[in-house]
Amino acid sequence: MENKRIFGLHRNVFFTGLTSFFTDTSTKMIYSVMPLFLMSIGASKTSISLIEGIAESTASLIKAFSGYWSDKIGKNKPFMIFGYGITALITPLYALVKLPVQVLLLRFVERTGKGLRAAPRDSLISGSVLKKETGKNFGFHKAMDNSGAIIGPLTAFLLLYFFPLNYSNIFLIATIPAILGVISIAIFIKDVKASRHENNNKFHFNQLPRKFYFFLGILFVFTLGNSADALLLVKTAETGIDKSYVPFVYMIFNTVSVIFAIPAGRISDKKGRELLIIIGFLVYSMVYFLFGRYNNLGIYIVLFVLYGLYSALVDGTQKSLISDIVSPDLKGTGFGLYHAVLGITLLPASLIAGLLYDHVNSNAPFYFGSLMALIASLLMIIFVIADKKKRVHLLLHKSQ
Repeated sequence: MENKRIFGLHRNVFFTGLTSFFTDTSTKMIYSVMPLFLMSIGASKTSISLIEGIAESTASLIKAFSGYWSDKIGKNKPFMIFGYGITALITPLYALVKLPVQVLLLRFVERTGKGLRAAPRDSLISGSVLKKETGKNFGFHKAMDNSGAIIGPLTAFLLLYFFPLNYSNIFLIATIPAILGVISIAIFIKDVKASRHENNNKFHFNQLPRKFYFFLGILFVFTLGNSADALLLVKTAETGIDKSYVPFVYMIFNTVSVIFAIPAGRISDKKGRELLIIIGFLVYSMVYFLFGRYNNLGIYIVLFVLYGLYSALVDGTQKSLISDIVSPDLKGTGFGLYHAVLGITLLPASLIAGLLYDHVNSNAPFYFGSLMALIASLLMIIFVIADKKKRVHLLLHKSQ
């Protein structure tokens, strides 16, 4: 592991964060206006949810494959270049879209790029740092990721404000930071994988601990109620807010996440990952319940603040926990399965949310999400108790 540091961070962590900053600036410019754009070309709420769900889920299998294959060949960087490169190539094509089905196709290809890069990227970060600093470094990556998610919606807001309903400008300008992200990887990032011969054994699922699969099961339950953020933006737009301000409201969520991501990572390094995840799930449950309970812009702004806090507490901490659980030679595989579970579950989650929104009422999907998050938090408590019992049992066994 190289010891070169930039602002106290391993160079790989810093430039991976910079890449995510550029790429998220691009993707969130698009994402923050995509629900409005889809509705402008005739898409229903169910269609919006399904487009996100299908794109994420069908591409998510690639996440498991890319993680496993990066372990197999001992390299992360090629997957990252190719994955981020696909996003840069697809981005300007949104300006040519006339039908919702075309968005689905482009989103599928773009998410395939994310599928290729996500697990190798997280494996690169994990392999570049010491275990005692994992939370801080994943927190930094989350902060950079969400910094782009601030600049992106802000740029989209300004473009919509001065050029109302001209979505093509947004899609074309979003291409620039996407290209810069690819350049950052190509020039500055170096692989830190184990050598190839250490990874040549055929993988079996029992090589990963039961604790890992228990945690994935909890994430499945939580994600089943965690539909695409697009519905939050749709719900906000229905308060009567000027549509050009919708990306600005989404920016509030990302700003809060940036502010608290690194502190949350440091706390997880010292106090443990599980506590932060439980608190984050409970915050999410409350936020979604109140999104269902009220239809008030002022309340929604406060809820987006809390939603940003949830994101800071949970996103990087989940990856840190997986990094703790999985052995170094299987980190790519572990992160691949993690991303695959999240992506695959998003399809039924989006379908359920869209159907509830269109055929029950606009509050139903948020109540459902709140309930799933509450159940997931209870399962995390069981996870902690079971893990403590196992450790006590092992200590007693060693002392005998």
